[in-house]
Amino acid sequence: MNKLITTVIASSLFFSITTSAGFSVNGGKLYEGNGNEFIMRGINHPHAWFNSTLNNAFAGIASKGANTVRVVLSNGHRWEKTLATDVANIIQKAKDNKLIAVLEVHDTTGYGEDTSAATLASAVNYWIEIKDVLIGQEDYIIINIGNEPFGNGVPKDLWIDEHKSAIISLRNAGLSHALMVDAANWGQDWQNIMRDNAARVFNSDPDANIIFSVHMYEVYDNYDSVNNYMSAFNDNGLALVVGEFAATHKQFDVDETAIMSLAESFGYGYIGWSWSGNDATYGAIDIVNNWDVNSLTAWGSKLINDANGISNTSKLATIYAGGTYPDCASEVVDSDSDAFTAVPSGYSEEVTANTTVYKECLFTDSFE
Repeated sequence: MNKLITTVIASSLFFSITTSAGFSVNGGKLYEGNGNEFIMRGINHPHAWFNSTLNNAFAGIASKGANTVRVVLSNGHRWEKTLATDVANIIQKAKDNKLIAVLEVHDTTGYGEDTSAATLASAVNYWIEIKDVLIGQEDYIIINIGNEPFGNGVPKDLWIDEHKSAIISLRNAGLSHALMVDAANWGQDWQNIMRDNAARVFNSDPDANIIFSVHMYEVYDNYDSVNNYMSAFNDNGLALVVGEFAATHKQFDVDETAIMSLAESFGYGYIGWSWSGNDATYGAIDIVNNWDVNSLTAWGSKLINDANGISNTSKLATIYAGGTYPDCASEVVDSDSDAFTAVPSGYSEEVTANTTVYKECLFTDSFE
């Protein structure tokens, strides 16, 4: 192929000329509304139980290089309800600190095994109740429908059917956000209910905009267990994030090194649990001591400073880096009609008759 490609200003591949607001999933990857791939490197914050720490926690999380914060909310079933005004403030504080917010209802934890847990349907009702503060924020937030919404011993069809119903209800209510679905088995999916049935849930979404989240604790105590799980999602072209993990859990070890390394290799996101405030019975899973940003725990130091940790792999969402939606104006035409073997970086593809046209997507501002 004899073709001189002009200098490309944008470094990312755009899979569509048409752009739209909000995060979207395509080919197993998560993209911002401007077409840039986004890989979560984040930290969980237990807001529902420690709401007075919001400002300092978000500032501290951002200062460690995180691009994402996953926020514990409550629909009022088990803990004090997180009101719509509070959620609006959380979203604004995330924006102020240049963080993408993953919002989750924690009351559903362990439903089907824990009798005090809320149903997934009750979490859906909460999202619909507060939808006025969510709609219009699609570029900045992801809705994690319910935290670990099924415990052990729950039939796989219940996990499948209730998530299908939840997704349709949210779409019918006008929520077009990227949605995050948690695994069964308290998020750890040791029965592979989510792994083996994720495609059925994904295909039920008319927007095809679902991210799957596994919580990697003691079930994932070696390289092979982590690799096998991530490989399955990669082979099936489905988007995966490790929504929670730590170096230990209760008295058990977790292979956090493999989790971070393989997430980097596969291009999957991860979100460490959690900033501070954990009960000591769960082990040493605080990231900082006593909410002090200057006092990293051993786990926190690993999460932040490892070769595949947050400080070395996190990239700021481009919506915060001065970028705007691309203007696909200039063209490069494959005049000898042999077609490029791959779409050039920074170009989107448009095929007409026997000629392939690549439109350069220029940004009004450059990115880091």
